[in-house]
This record gives sequence, structure tokens and C-alpha cells, in this order.
Amino acid sequence: MHGSQILFEDNHLLVINKPADWIVQGASPDQRSLLESARMYLKQKYHKPGNVYLGVVSRLDGPVTGAVPFARTSKCAARLSEQFRENVVTKEYWAIVEGAPSPIAGLLEHHLMRRPHETRTRVVDSCEPGSQTAKLTYRILACSGSHSLLSLNLITGRKHQIRCQLAAIGCPILGDRSYGSKESFPQGIALHCRQLEFEHPTTKQTVEIQADVPLYWPSWVSRTKGTKVAFVQSADESVAD
Repeated sequence: MHGSQILFEDNHLLVINKPADWIVQGASPDQRSLLESARMYLKQKYHKPGNVYLGVVSRLDGPVTGAVPFARTSKCAARLSEQFRENVVTKEYWAIVEGAPSPIAGLLEHHLMRRPHETRTRVVDSCEPGSQTAKLTYRILACSGSHSLLSLNLITGRKHQIRCQLAAIGCPILGDRSYGSKESFPQGIALHCRQLEFEHPTTKQTVEIQADVPLYWPSWVSRTKGTKVAFVQSADESVAD
């Protein structure tokens, strides 16, 4: 693990900027495990004998990048996990999608279903037994050609929620072929956990974490200021109307 991946570190917490195609927890032998890599980082840095404790309090899908917090003590893990369960952690995601949602900002609400044997989450009718309400807000930050950069804030936390809801409105995430994207992406998919804000489990101070998008994301993304919708032009795309 590179030092540049460490976004925050103290005696209680470790927050890592997860690369694409790493599994947070439960990786098979042929997959790269973020949890085991983080344990090895702490073991080597602090010369710790034996096993290193790290508690998983939040996860990202394998192809998704961005901020992932780990707890370095069991007490911290319990307190931070409670914040995630109670949805008091502010989570902002960035996504590059095909097309553009209308209006430029709004609320998405669907009912989602995912059975144990299924690999994809589905949008279903509200009367479907076992369905769960999924809510998120979105805002367009920039458009370039046929693509849009969105800022997304989760209100609920369902499996594959962002990926499924954006696909449901005809704006699949770039590279996410499981949810209808027809375009490739250099690594993983174009979904990134950009920012986390939560109460430190021990000090009670507000912790704000920001994770840079990977270098292989389009250059027009890094030029986005986010104060209003930007219409930008990249080397191979025309300006959006």
C-alpha cells in the first residue's frame, strides 16, 4: 500500500483511498484485499507482532474507488458503525454517467430488490414483498460531450443503490456493464466516494475526508469547480449543448 492512499490516520482510525478492483473484505486468493493490505501497512509501520486489529465499518463495491474507513479499536468500530447505521455520516460520491439526468438536480426514489442468489439489484414496484425504499440526491457538476459528472449523496444505503438508480433513469455509470453501460472505462467503473464527514468516535470532533479521483479519470473532471454546471470540452469530445 502506498502512503499516498492514506487519507487519515490516528490511533483510532485509518481511512484509505481505495483503488478500483480491490475487495474491501472477504477477498478470494486471486483478489486484492484492502483490509489485508491495510493490516500489513500498520504491522510494518509500527512493528506490531501478531495480528493487527482493523474493523470494517463501511464498504465499497470492487469496481468503485474512494474513501474507505477502518477502525483500529473495537470501541471505535462499534461507535462508527452506529453512525453509518443511523445514516448520520455524510457521504458524497462522484460519478461520470452516460447522458444527463433532468432536471440538473433532484431526488431519486425507487424501490429496490436483490435476492440472495442474484448479482444485480433491480427496481421493482413498491408493492413487491421484500423491496426496500432507496433515496439519493444528485446534482450535475459538469457536462462534456455525451457525459455528465454528478455529485451524489445517499439518503439510504442499499446494495448497488447508486448504480441501479442511475441506470433506472437512463444514465448508467461509465464502465458499469452490469447496469447497462455501453462504454468502457480504464479501471473499474466511474464511481468514486469523494467525501466522508462524521463525528470522530473518540474525540467527538468533526472529521472531513476528501479523496481525489484516480489519475485516469478524464482531465475535465479535475478542472470542475462544482459551484455551477460547467460545460467543458475535452480533446475528443465536443461541447455539450
